[in-house]
Amino acid sequence: MTDAVLVVNSGSTSLKFAAYAAGADAVPPLLCRGVVDSMTSDPHFIAKAPDGTPIDAHEWGEGQNLGHGRALSFIIQWLEQHEANIKVVAAGHRVVLGGTRFEGAVRITPEVLDYLDGLSAMEPSHQAYNVRGARELSQDFPGLPQVAMFDTSFHRSMPEVAQVYALPAELRDTGVRHWGYHGISYDYISRQLPQYAPDARRVIVAHLGGGASMCAMLDGRSVETTMAFAGLTGLPMATRSGDVPADVLFYLLKTQGHDAASLEKLLYGKSGLLGLSGVSGDMRLLQDSKDPGAVLAVDAFVYAMTKFAGAYAAVLGGLDALVFTAGIGENSPIVRAALCARLEWLGVKLDPAANTANGPRISAADSGVGVFVIPTNEELMIAQHTLALVRTA
Repeated sequence: MTDAVLVVNSGSTSLKFAAYAAGADAVPPLLCRGVVDSMTSDPHFIAKAPDGTPIDAHEWGEGQNLGHGRALSFIIQWLEQHEANIKVVAAGHRVVLGGTRFEGAVRITPEVLDYLDGLSAMEPSHQAYNVRGARELSQDFPGLPQVAMFDTSFHRSMPEVAQVYALPAELRDTGVRHWGYHGISYDYISRQLPQYAPDARRVIVAHLGGGASMCAMLDGRSVETTMAFAGLTGLPMATRSGDVPADVLFYLLKTQGHDAASLEKLLYGKSGLLGLSGVSGDMRLLQDSKDPGAVLAVDAFVYAMTKFAGAYAAVLGGLDALVFTAGIGENSPIVRAALCARLEWLGVKLDPAANTANGPRISAADSGVGVFVIPTNEELMIAQHTLALVRTA
């Protein structure tokens, strides 16, 4: 019998999962991963082997509302029946916001879930659904140990001046602060980079996907990051706006007929690369298009990264390494080359052939800054932290 840890990423209409063997390995091996998609309308399940080969699929039929609980129960039952001699012994959940109470992974209890649910107003896109998945799994499998790992935790090493906003103390005390996100990914990259650049102390990491951010690290610890209070700010993303001045929002509320709900929908779902291009929020389509809107969207994305990279080099007092990760970062030589060209003044010099081959090292031998492409692995980080906490208990 093989013990396994289930890694869960619960969204509003989809639930991604991965299963890792919970043996004695320092790096637990991946058994399989998959997704239950369109949970509220046309739910369907697909599981893949570690190499990405599909190994099973299931459909419930159009018009079905599966929900998080039934989806998770199906996944656990499938794992224990389909995968030979598997027993799920723990579950680890990605939760975006840990608040002021949790600066690291934590064992899940009803009281912990109540606290995390209370933070949902701060981060409306993911938090409530992350919590719902953990809560419903607790109800259906009450004896299963569960752990929450937070996207915000890695950034709690930022200095106080980087975490505060210039607002009255009574507002800051309610949790209005610079939280920072994608921390699980940045944690993973901070542990991988020494294999490629052991002497790099001052590092900028660009986690570029449908959600995108950048992080300045000093000696492997976060000192600044672009996402701020929630998952909306910083770089323009697929459909999220990135930074928009507060006075623009006042203008939209006062003169354009918006209320809080419509403004939230606009900024989260109709802006970013989609809003700029009027074509798509998918960088794969935009970077190959000659449509003026698509060109503008790519240029604006690179320009925003350039501004943050310059600011972060100033915060760090120089730059030793630049790392690209996540979907765009790992797979778009065009975007990587465009940013590196703008950072030549920092000593960045790209190796075009290595960049086309997606690295891992894509900087020239005489570059003053090492530039790398390192695939992220948030699921593995969650599995490792979950196993560590469960074993300690």
